[in-house]
Amino acid sequence: MADSGAAHSKRMWCSIPEKFQLHAAMLALQFGYAGFHVVSRAALNMGVSKLVFPVYRNVIALLLLLPFAYFLEKKERPAITFSFLVQFFLLALVGITANQGFYLLGLDNTSPTFASAVQNSVPALTFLMAALLRIEKVRLDRKDGIAKVLGTACCVAGATIITLYQGPVIYSPNKELHDTTPVLLSLGDANGKSWTLGCIFLIGHCLSWSGWLVLQAPVLKKYPARLSVTSYTCFFGLIQFMVIAAIFERDFEAWKFHSGSELFTIMYAGVVASGIAFAVQIWCIDRGGPVFVAVYQPVQTLVVAIMASIALGEQFYLGGILGAILIIAGLYQVLWGKSEEAKFAKAAIQSPAEHGNNRTSSQAKSLTQPLLPPSDNV
Repeated sequence: MADSGAAHSKRMWCSIPEKFQLHAAMLALQFGYAGFHVVSRAALNMGVSKLVFPVYRNVIALLLLLPFAYFLEKKERPAITFSFLVQFFLLALVGITANQGFYLLGLDNTSPTFASAVQNSVPALTFLMAALLRIEKVRLDRKDGIAKVLGTACCVAGATIITLYQGPVIYSPNKELHDTTPVLLSLGDANGKSWTLGCIFLIGHCLSWSGWLVLQAPVLKKYPARLSVTSYTCFFGLIQFMVIAAIFERDFEAWKFHSGSELFTIMYAGVVASGIAFAVQIWCIDRGGPVFVAVYQPVQTLVVAIMASIALGEQFYLGGILGAILIIAGLYQVLWGKSEEAKFAKAAIQSPAEHGNNRTSSQAKSLTQPLLPPSDNV
């Protein structure tokens, strides 16, 4: 009975058009990531160590990814060499250690909504890095090139506004609106938190994430086994975090779970935000392409804002809203530019082919037509 029920569910899922499957998967992915922002903030509020948290998160993620990488990519996985190990170590340093470390430091000083808003700059920053490294071509004589440059500038401007300008409270779920006088942020406040420093950490997180995406491209060309690359990266990231935590986190109590809530936050981070999210994202990129996946990133910001307001009583500030609008506008400009660039590339490929077909057709016509009698003589 259980097997027939599973088979029936599979047939129902397969009967759904792939376009709707992709949209449903991406919406679920954004809710999963949005929950991670809120859960991570809750973990920090409970006093979970910023060094112990990523150690446990990567242990869980590695245990989830390793079996799939081993069995699914057994045939396509190249032999491991010292050069590959060095590249995986560097990918882990950028994509795991710096990425997750900067994120937690930034989140500790800001809020889930702004952390998610700043993350919308990742596609534009990735494009900028790829352009500087000449992986991405920029044609300023075409509208797609101009759109990508303007979009990148908008994202940088939005991140700058979020970093330097907090502004008045626009919405407060628990309190009346505070003073409406605009506020330029300083490097510290009475609670020992620094909004500006937190935003700088989040920008470091986005730069690390973008660098990781760019650096993966040449590695994947030589080692075309995505799950295996991710597993190796996760392994070395875990080793790096364990070394850092062993040096700076000497309190043994920090390694213990003091409540079921702490255990839940760590399990959510490892299972949902790392294991499941990676698998869903890989499937969506494979079926819908990276542009389709990136377009859904701003949805996460809206979901995070709603979740954080309900679960954490988070306030909305003018600076964050203005910065988020600029980042999202810049993101869509970059994505539109990438889409137009793909159309130009497709047209450039088809044009010579069509020209060749026309030549072949005319040659065939010149060969066959003399052999046919004129129509008026028939």
